[in-house]
Amino acid sequence: MPMCDRCEGWAFASIGSMFNTDQICIECEGIEGAHPEFTRAVEVENAEVQKKNYNFAGIGLPADLREDAETRKVARQ
Repeated sequence: MPMCDRCEGWAFASIGSMFNTDQICIECEGIEGAHPEFTRAVEVENAEVQKKNYNFAGIGLPADLREDAETRKVARQ
């Protein structure tokens, strides 16, 4: 079973992050979707796809999402 690139938890299902190229678990997806920058990340991604840039790496993972994932990773150990 694959692991989440962000929190390193088991990913029973995964999806691509809108912020970067991580494959993330459903828990991380929910947290990401609630982030204030999520709408902007989606808009920029859509604009890049319209330009036929299918390899867009994203706008970058916000620091608070990285810190949250690290906290959950440590708690799991």
